[in-house]
Parts: sequence; structure tokens; C-alpha cells
Amino acid sequence: MKLKNFLLLILLAALWGPSFLFIKVAVAEIPPITLVLGRVGIAAVLLTLLLLFQGKAFPKSNTIWRHLAVVAAVQNAIPFVLFSWGEQYIDSALASILNGTTPIFTIVIAHFFAADDRLTPTKLIGVLIGFGGLMLLISPSFVDGLQASTLGLLGVALAAVLYGVAIVYTRNNLRGLPPLVAPAGQMILASLYLLPLSLLIERPYNIPTLSLPVIGSLLALGVLGTAAAFIVYYRLLETAPASYVSMTTYIIPIFGVILGVLVLDEQLTWHAYAGFGLILLGVMIVNGLLKIGGKRPSATPHPSQEPTS
Repeated sequence: MKLKNFLLLILLAALWGPSFLFIKVAVAEIPPITLVLGRVGIAAVLLTLLLLFQGKAFPKSNTIWRHLAVVAAVQNAIPFVLFSWGEQYIDSALASILNGTTPIFTIVIAHFFAADDRLTPTKLIGVLIGFGGLMLLISPSFVDGLQASTLGLLGVALAAVLYGVAIVYTRNNLRGLPPLVAPAGQMILASLYLLPLSLLIERPYNIPTLSLPVIGSLLALGVLGTAAAFIVYYRLLETAPASYVSMTTYIIPIFGVILGVLVLDEQLTWHAYAGFGLILLGVMIVNGLLKIGGKRPSATPHPSQEPTS
């Protein structure tokens, strides 16, 4: 099970990692809300067709749909828009690094809302180091006052907070559903949230003809970065604690930084690399990958860590 979880974690990072590059390319021609609508809309269609092809049906429980409605907002509609909007003003590599703060926020949130994910003194040290990295990362943008790049950084950081909320909420309320049900329902609801906003605010019908790289990026976001990624994500949530699932976000920046620098010729300052280093160090301490005081942090087993399918 540990090996399977690890492989799923790597696969998830490989699917999500290039998303920051695709967002940066696509948002140059497609407004943020419309871009996310296209992304989740493509995923909704693919996941629903696959669900129906397998002979499965959506749940009839109003409680499940209420949980899906919450997750569709805090894990898809709002953070996806924040990332797309933020990447209009900051590099894709920087956005991927900020995304790496998700485990820091996750462990703090999980301490209060997940019985099997408590904040220990060692984890607290990791959290403080990670927050220090976050502050180092965004502090240079405040030197000349509040600017668009500053707001872009803060918007992406807020998206990371929402991801932490979503990971804990999903694991507490949406485990045990048949495969594809949760991601398909989630994407449908996210699309419903974004459709009127896109039509009223951005008027996508006035967008000129899109270039091939933008079309390709949109399709990659919908098919790989959303539909396929969320199938893997929900499978991993069935067998791993919330903080373990959030570890994917310290692998994602490796993809994001390399692709941003090589493909988009982005240049990062020493603040970015130093901040990334501290965030990575904090996340590794939080998840017990680094020893402090000669002893590896341990977690008390809890029944909810057992596989449900």
C-alpha cells in the first residue's frame, strides 16, 4: 500500500506540475474565469461520459451533493481562478513554488478538523519554517508598495490555503464514494458556478480566434491537469492521510520551475530559490521526511487511515 500511494503521489504531481505552464500560456489570450470554465467544463464532460460508460450513476443523497458543492468552490472554482488571475502578473515557476505551501496550511487545518493528523511540536517547527519561506518569497514585492505582482502573489497564496481546506474537507466528507462520482460531480458544479460569471464579467463570445498553443494548453489543462489528475487524487485520498496527499505539492514545484525556466525562459531571484528551499524544508519536516532531535516524527494510527475500497 505504501508503494502504491507513493506511485500515485508521483503520478499526481506529474499531472498537476505542468499546469502552471499551461495556465501561463492560455491566460495570455483567455480571461481567467473563462479559462477555468473551459478547464473544468472539459473535465466535467470527460468524467461524466466515463462514469456513464462504466454504468454508474450520480448519488441521490442531498448531503453528498452539498459536500460536493463546497469542494467544487474551494478546490476548483475559486483557487483555479486565483491561479489563472495571479499568473497574469507573476511567473508560472513562482506560482508553482507558492503552490508548494499547501502542505503547511493543510497540517494546520487538519490539526483542528482531522482526528488522525495532529500538529506535533516537530510539525510546528516545520510549519514555522515553511511560513518563513513564504514570507521571504513574497516580501520583495512589498518594497515598492502594493502592485499588481504583489496582488498576484497574494492571490496564488490564498489559493494554496483553499487547497489545504479542500484536502481536509474532502477526506472527512467524501471518502468511500464510487470512483469518478466525486470528481465528475465536483467539475459539473464548478462549471455551473463559473458559467454565469464568465458570461457576465468577461463576455467570452467576444474573444478573438485562439492560437494553437493556447488551444493545446486549454485541452491539456482540462484532460490531464483536471480530469485525469482528480481521478488519481480521489484514489489517493482513499488510502492516505490528508497531510500525505498534500506532499504532492512539494514535488509539483520541481516540474513547475523546470518548465517555466526552460520553456518560458523565466528568471527567478535568489529570494524565490531561498523561499522555495525553506518551504521545501518545512514541508519535509511536517511530513516526517527529516529527523529533528534524532527521532523521526511518528503518527498514531487511526481507523480512518485504513483503505475503504
